Amino acid sequence: MAASSMVSKDMESGGCGRKKPASSCSSEDMAELERALAVELPATVQRQDSLYRDASRAGHGQQEQEGWARTLRLAFQCVGVLYGDIGTSPLYVYSSTFTGGIRHTDDLLGVLSLIIYSFLLFTIIKYVCIALRANDDGDGGTFALYSLISRHAKVSLVPNHQAEDELTYAADDAAALLKSSSLRGSVRRRTVQLASPRDQRAQWVKDLLETSKPVRISLFLLTVLATAMVITDACLTPAISVLSAVGGLKEKAPNLTTEQMVWMTVAILVLLFGVQRFGADKVGYLFAPVVLLWLLLIGGVGVYNLVRHDVGVLRAFNPRHVVDYFRRNGGDAWVSLGGVLLCFTGTEALFADLGYFSVRSIQLSFACGLVPAVLLAYMGQAAFLRRHPGQVAETFYRSTPEVLFWPTLVLALATSVVGSQAMISCAFATISHSQAMGCFPRVKVLHTSRHYHGQLYIPEVNLMLALVACVVTVAAGGATAVIAEAHGICVVLVMLITTLLLTLVMLLVWRANAAWVALFFAVFAAAESAYLSSVLYRFAHGGYIPAAISAGLMAVMVLWHYVHVRRYEHELERTVSHDAVRELLARRDVARVPGIGLLYTELVQGIPPVFPHLVDKIPSVHALLLFVSVKHLPVPHVDPAERFLFRQVTGGASRAFRCVARYGYRDPLEEARDFAASLVERLQCYVRDVNLYGLQPGAKVSYPTSRCGSQRSVNMMMRPSASYCTESLAMSTSSGRRMMTHSASCNTTTEQEEMLTPAESFSELSRMGSVGGMQQLSLSLGLEEEQRFIEREMHKGVVYILGEAEVVARPHSSLLKKLMVNYAYAFLRNNCRQGEKMLAIPKSQLLKVGITYEI
Repeated sequence: MAASSMVSKDMESGGCGRKKPASSCSSEDMAELERALAVELPATVQRQDSLYRDASRAGHGQQEQEGWARTLRLAFQCVGVLYGDIGTSPLYVYSSTFTGGIRHTDDLLGVLSLIIYSFLLFTIIKYVCIALRANDDGDGGTFALYSLISRHAKVSLVPNHQAEDELTYAADDAAALLKSSSLRGSVRRRTVQLASPRDQRAQWVKDLLETSKPVRISLFLLTVLATAMVITDACLTPAISVLSAVGGLKEKAPNLTTEQMVWMTVAILVLLFGVQRFGADKVGYLFAPVVLLWLLLIGGVGVYNLVRHDVGVLRAFNPRHVVDYFRRNGGDAWVSLGGVLLCFTGTEALFADLGYFSVRSIQLSFACGLVPAVLLAYMGQAAFLRRHPGQVAETFYRSTPEVLFWPTLVLALATSVVGSQAMISCAFATISHSQAMGCFPRVKVLHTSRHYHGQLYIPEVNLMLALVACVVTVAAGGATAVIAEAHGICVVLVMLITTLLLTLVMLLVWRANAAWVALFFAVFAAAESAYLSSVLYRFAHGGYIPAAISAGLMAVMVLWHYVHVRRYEHELERTVSHDAVRELLARRDVARVPGIGLLYTELVQGIPPVFPHLVDKIPSVHALLLFVSVKHLPVPHVDPAERFLFRQVTGGASRAFRCVARYGYRDPLEEARDFAASLVERLQCYVRDVNLYGLQPGAKVSYPTSRCGSQRSVNMMMRPSASYCTESLAMSTSSGRRMMTHSASCNTTTEQEEMLTPAESFSELSRMGSVGGMQQLSLSLGLEEEQRFIEREMHKGVVYILGEAEVVARPHSSLLKKLMVNYAYAFLRNNCRQGEKMLAIPKSQLLKVGITYEI
């Protein structure tokens, strides 16, 4: 397609490659903005790979619209999945805070005030009101924040940015700037100050992140540390929750030994992890009624204790009691913060598990169910302890009326099991995010819901969590206080890192007011640092447990990511160009054998370096060769009409094509025979459209692929197939004014555009009078011969070629690097799931090609 035609079409639709009102993004504004900002943009773009961007996109968002019925359904599930951990914190908060007993009854007012305002500050304000908005396309957690930042600044250590991406980002940023009324006014007034202070500040942060490698590495390491801590917390939460609930049996069975309680806890944990395979959807419906009953129970018992013992504890809403508490107790009050923070454990799960639910469903269930019940429980326990300060070690069960003891114990056991569910689901979501960023060994991720993309189950991780949780319980000897110390370190470190990442999001993405950002960072960083210093003070009492587990996880993640990046760079530097492939296939010593060869590769960005290696070792290539990449997209389904994207590498006698097969997370992978048949059928449609497009007078196709909506962008008289769409990006200069346009292809499905056979397409062209008689005959014969050739080669057989790359350190590398890459990484790779073997390929049709990469 000619650049000039693209520009004219874009200007007709309102500029910026999208149909907008002329006032929002006019050509004069864009030109003036470019001149004022002195943006140096190249006139042409050498596209490295036109399939890269399209391969990562779904044709249509198939996510269900969030109505109130869906919100209420998700809110009900939230109760069963997310709130068990926070809801069971009253079991052990006071006993963990007053480990040395209560010295003064007014200390209860100070601690209750700390609990109320900590809960309000961290859980409600930070997570429910702020963090949930900082999601990455519906996903939450530290890796989602990192991914969100990476999409607005090049902080990712994987060098996956291309030249056309730079222009796309420039066009999008310019359009975003012009959306601001103040900016449009300044452009039209031709003032020098075109960007607001917030935009300038965001640009400064972006430049800092992109130009400073230490900053980018530090940001990545902090994200990995937080991820490791979340996974560790998922091991500790089941142990402390279930063990605390089982401890209530000693009230009725004082002869019960610690060892017996430990083994009962282990049995319950095994049952808990066993039901994970049913998925969060079913687990949420199963556990939600239990948690609802629990919240009603602890809220009612709290009201009972307030009325019966001391309603005066409501004075704790006055923060002055916090000051008095620290004045009376000094350093001991500071150390007790390690117990207070247990009241908001599990809040990270609210954010990390966002992909399972939605923002509105979490906020609704949190405000209407969790907050009043939990706060009433803490107030009621404080009222009870004002009368009975000596019973702080068994506060929860002693404050429960005798008639409700057994129902409370049963519900406590059930809810503590549910409480573990939040962090287990959080671990699944976090590992899924980290694996997508190339920071975790390959594991099998199962999507357990047909409707909600974020509901996951990872069998290997579930087994690992079960083993570690049970081992931690047994190794700790049933000491809840020891596990609580370890639990607290995980919670505070993750929250502190989340604060740092949220601050960057506010500056870079939201472009919020600097005063509000500074206030947010100062308040939360100071408060979380105080809590962190408290739990680190008792590091030797249990803090070493999460430190050891997290260090191991972090080492695995950093090593895997390091090799992943170096391998990516190695393959990218050695990507084979189409010209090189043509020269390779044109060699006289390379024989063409009958049949179709499907060479699988994980590289979506070009011809993999394993191909010339194969030809050098076995100088023969199939008559029809396809380089196939399988891409899994974050949507439930990809329409079969949109499954395959093609690109022609060579034509004539040496036919070679590239293909990307796209699947949604609920799409089953076909058997080898069905996959090959479907691929060949779509290939025939692709060849048909390329031939028809090439015959159109005045039509210029930059890349031999058909385009969606080509009747507008190219003067074509036929409707193209929706099997393959690409993006156009062009730069042109007109009347001394540089104009930047971005014309995005529209992904369509068979419901919108009828798929035409070659004969029907030809007939339509002839009816329109666009092809002469001789051209009709030539076209018909050429298409018929091409179709027969593909069918003949299909009948001769299909061979599946898999490239297996081994990564080793270079000979002159350091000893440490050799140990890490040649042994540690090799061990991880050999003991985790190998690369996607997309199809059940018969061994008689399989050809493996080994290659070694030295990094």
